[in-house]
Amino acid sequence: EVHLVESGGGSVQAGGSLRLSCVVSDYPYSSYCIGWFRQAPGTEREMVANVYTAGGTPYYTDSVQGRFTISHHSAENTLYLQMNNLRPEDTAMYYCAVNYKYCYSGSWCSPPRCENHWGQGTQVTVSS
Repeated sequence: EVHLVESGGGSVQAGGSLRLSCVVSDYPYSSYCIGWFRQAPGTEREMVANVYTAGGTPYYTDSVQGRFTISHHSAENTLYLQMNNLRPEDTAMYYCAVNYKYCYSGSWCSPPRCENHWGQGTQVTVSS
């Protein structure tokens, strides 16, 4: 059974930084699409960034471009999200997710085409 475990969330002041981690275990594919999503109360979940583990240009949503960096370390089976210059509007629960499809330019394969696996989430709170 696939497991994704996020960590690294917390409370920071605006302008601060956090690094989120997501450890993926028991995923049967050697290459896959992996991404960070976030959801604030009363809003829809949005994809923040994603990357294909076998290479390719990472995707970032416009609001985090230049502030967040996604990286995948295959030897560790770990996905990171370095978040700098955090803003109050970045406050949300952050989730990592995987699917086996190739992804590029922000594409994401959702059910029923692709089975997605999700972590339990880690809370990020940014105060002004």
